[in-house]
Amino acid sequence: MITRFALFEGSVKSGRKDAFREAVTERLVPLWRQFPGNSDVRVMFGEERDAGAPEYPLILAITYPDRETMSGALESDARNRSREVTGEIVAEFFDGRIHHHVTEANEYAGRP
Repeated sequence: MITRFALFEGSVKSGRKDAFREAVTERLVPLWRQFPGNSDVRVMFGEERDAGAPEYPLILAITYPDRETMSGALESDARNRSREVTGEIVAEFFDGRIHHHVTEANEYAGRP
């Protein structure tokens, strides 16, 4: 299982936090959920961070069973539409950059 993260590093424009979150939830989440082959879509809005740590107002994580499935999703119509909408939302609400990271998941049960 692999997860592709989109890290929105920067800041939401002053006074626009709620509108940014609403735009992401209403306009982008439905598109992200349509990415073919995904098993999980997680949208995490930043709440707190350590002093001096970079700000990530949004982290998107989409999980796929394998790299081939992920590659297909990245070529999909839903992904192309989401890129357009992301550009609109970023222009209106966000100052910063977006970068992507792919991780391989290893899960371990917590202590009982």
